Amino acid sequence: MAGYAAIVVSALMIGLPIYWMLIASLKTSREIYTVPPTWIPLNPTLENYPAAWRAAPFARYYINSIIVTLATTLSKMTLAVLTAYALVFLRFPGKNVVFVTVLAALMVPAQITIVPNFLTMGDLRLVNTYWGLILPGAATAFGTFLMRQYFMTLPREVFEAAEIDGAGHMRRLWEIAVPLAMPALVTTGLFAVVNEWNEFLWPLIITSTEDMRTLPIGVARLLDQEGLARWGVVMAGTMFVVLPVVILFVWAQRYIVEGIAAGAVKG
Repeated sequence: MAGYAAIVVSALMIGLPIYWMLIASLKTSREIYTVPPTWIPLNPTLENYPAAWRAAPFARYYINSIIVTLATTLSKMTLAVLTAYALVFLRFPGKNVVFVTVLAALMVPAQITIVPNFLTMGDLRLVNTYWGLILPGAATAFGTFLMRQYFMTLPREVFEAAEIDGAGHMRRLWEIAVPLAMPALVTTGLFAVVNEWNEFLWPLIITSTEDMRTLPIGVARLLDQEGLARWGVVMAGTMFVVLPVVILFVWAQRYIVEGIAAGAVKG
């Protein structure tokens, strides 16, 4: 019984802010500031959505976010698969050192790498470019670790049979390992999408013009520095960012559970 109660409490803690964001995007400013607050909009309106869309160039922000998210996610998935396969199925000197290095990278806060990455992008003249947005996040230690753990659970007999039949490493990777590890691969991709889609600090630092900004920065633009923000408009802008990720999570939730659970089976 305590377990169910904990689930309900957790769901409320996570769901209430999202629900409040949704209903606030459908309220007028007067109703948002009403005390006590209303949990169901008295006069629902969609006017906040076009107002938010006009307040900042969200069409351009969407294009930038999609380009950066897709490119970075594909890069992370590809590098995670290749690295994990090498760590599990190949023999080479220093393999354990490479794996320990990957684990160590999981413990380094992303904020620590901001200055080195910015200086590197500056030296390469990639500031305020798509490459500058993409390259620092092109690899993933978490995805590599997750894929390695999943690959270790796969039956070795299948790979040995393919090797006897003359299949090389690349064929074994793309025709056997990747299809069998699809739950872990989808999980890796989903985590990459969420991370890049919601990234705020790095795009804010590496870009300097409006045509290179991404969606989280666009939402921040809706905030009035004088403290007189139109919160209905801000919440509507936030929905522009949140809704695609929620839809993606609903579609891929079963892969997330399978991927994480299987990746934790064998170390």
